[in-house]
Amino acid sequence: MTLFYGAVMAHTPRPSVVLTVNRGRAMPSDHTDWPGGTGIDKRPTDSPVRVTAPGPKGRAGSGLAGDTVCDTRHHGGDDQAVYAYAREDLDVWERELGRELANGAFGENLTTSGIDVNGALIGERWRVGGELLLEVTSPRIPCRTFAGWLGERGWVKRFTRAAVPGAYLRVLVPGEIRSGDPVEIVHRPDHEVTVAFLFRAETMERELLPRVLAAGDALHPEARDAALKYRAMKSG
Repeated sequence: MTLFYGAVMAHTPRPSVVLTVNRGRAMPSDHTDWPGGTGIDKRPTDSPVRVTAPGPKGRAGSGLAGDTVCDTRHHGGDDQAVYAYAREDLDVWERELGRELANGAFGENLTTSGIDVNGALIGERWRVGGELLLEVTSPRIPCRTFAGWLGERGWVKRFTRAAVPGAYLRVLVPGEIRSGDPVEIVHRPDHEVTVAFLFRAETMERELLPRVLAAGDALHPEARDAALKYRAMKSG
């Protein structure tokens, strides 16, 4: 089995770009109890896409115009407005699973190249294209809809062990983007909490949870609440 845990990007520098911008439409699914189905089937588009803060979770969906988020209980909203996954990690999964994975196959809005998405710090800011400014908030936690979509046995456990979840981002400055746009990291905060670190804290290594509070206000509110509850439980 290929090991992802602790993986780093290739040593050869390459331009940081959005390979494709991906959007999805609602489709029926036997793997969700949400009556609207799922929008996980994301497909690349060559058209420019407007990206804005969609609104509060539970009432709003994707930050990308023309993209569908069905189950707003668990997906979408301002702190999960955009989901990014690295093409480099998809390539490793292709070898691991023995099947082709197209850009958007994991339900990501942005398939990136040249960016260590899982090594991104919570609160790290990305300038995409000319004006869009995004801020990293949290990792993706796998669910049964994701597992059902891929059709891989034991997928939730397998994805969790790999610890390469990809990153959710919030929109700080709206803008229009398209496939091929450059990505510039314009801010990296001074703490240890990467996307992969937070994922491990939320799943396999919950003893790490108090340490994620170092990410401050950039932390996804749900992650902050979980860390505070864990710290209170341990101190009490």
